[in-house]
Amino acid sequence: MHKVDSTLQPLILIGGGGHCKSVIEAAESSGQWKIAGILDTADKVGTTVLGYPVIGTDNDIPALAAAQPDTRFIITVGHIKTAEIRRRIAARVMDANGEFATIVASTAHVSRHALLGAGTVVLHGAMVNAGATIGEGCIINTLANIEHDATVGDYCHISTGAMVNGDCRIAPGVFLGSQSVLLNGISISAPDSIIAAGSFVRKTLKEPGIYAGNPAILMKRL
Repeated sequence: MHKVDSTLQPLILIGGGGHCKSVIEAAESSGQWKIAGILDTADKVGTTVLGYPVIGTDNDIPALAAAQPDTRFIITVGHIKTAEIRRRIAARVMDANGEFATIVASTAHVSRHALLGAGTVVLHGAMVNAGATIGEGCIINTLANIEHDATVGDYCHISTGAMVNGDCRIAPGVFLGSQSVLLNGISISAPDSIIAAGSFVRKTLKEPGIYAGNPAILMKRL
């Protein structure tokens, strides 16, 4: 059981896997949210994740949004190879007139000169520097670095330890693997592309695909 401050804003998490645990940690550390429950598959209803109850499935989003208009939602289904599931869940929340939380972990730093879209989470140790713009529904994972004036499109996942240098542009839905690096001023202009862990992107990538290596090259077209 968790003792929470009743004045905190209620939060419902959608997805009860590993990413959910990371978001719980960030939400708890921020001191802004009261976790009201988790939505997952029907077979998980009645179980718990880190002590928080699974109270229903995403079919319950409309009823929850209508009954508890002050509640905010956050998508805690991870983005591994595609953002499509996260986009579909977001559409369900928006169709129900639900509103998204934006969560920043206590040890993350988001410049007051940066912009974060609704539904984005910034996990522990991450940096979002001055002039950066992060879209809606993004995951800025542990120790990721988004440098000055970079733009990250909606529903991107910037993985653990990845580095997006200054003035970079990333199209929506891109997955940037752990410890990958984008050279200053580079663009990934192909939506939903995948950059493998440890890759070094030295030039603009225009074709949708899976890229890997140093320098990153196209391994498979999407």
